[in-house]
Amino acid sequence: MAAAEASTSPAPAPAAAESVLIIHNVAKRHNIGTIVRSATAFGVSEMVLVGRRDFNAFGSHGSTAHLRFRHFHSLSQARLYLKEERNCDICGVEIVDGAVPITQQPFRRSTAFLLGNEGTGLSAKECEICDFFVYIPQYGCGTASLNVTVAASIVLHHFGAWAGFAERSRNGNKFSVAERPVKQSRRNFCSESVESIIEERKNRREFGLQDMFHERKADHSLETNLLGELFDS
Repeated sequence: MAAAEASTSPAPAPAAAESVLIIHNVAKRHNIGTIVRSATAFGVSEMVLVGRRDFNAFGSHGSTAHLRFRHFHSLSQARLYLKEERNCDICGVEIVDGAVPITQQPFRRSTAFLLGNEGTGLSAKECEICDFFVYIPQYGCGTASLNVTVAASIVLHHFGAWAGFAERSRNGNKFSVAERPVKQSRRNFCSESVESIIEERKNRREFGLQDMFHERKADHSLETNLLGELFDS
């Protein structure tokens, strides 16, 4: 019995383990703002947007100003960045064969979390980039799954507890909020340098990459507007 218990005990967290959240196939875009709020509360280091650059910040309560955002056109590009530059494991949050209960906190190092679509869960392509999977145990019989924003909160809280993140100081009956950083050039938009945008557009032409969430025309309009803003600044 003791050996079995030891095998499910969480591994000790390495120094400076970080969490990253991947936003890819969230169907209800207003959910993203609430996810961002939870990400800020639970110490996420960076939000990785795959597909569309702009996002609906409804429900974020201003927390977007306290997070770093990075954009990629494809899951493969995001995976390369997370593995090569951030040395992250990629954890899919889904009830699949081999998934581990989140209560076991099966983490080893910095981890990027990928949550499934509200209706269909993680796609086959999303599962391909994951190193392992966790699920959230349920104890009641009234629902088949949790809202994606709730699932994100539970998973990120478990990682923060495992990683030993320092609890934020409190001010009265709320937690203290840091001063807002300098405002980004465009609200609710993951902006990048002119050079990186030009390179991405070149890749899109060569390899036929398309955003997951919107049509080519809308994407072209967004990037054109961003280029104008950057050149005018």
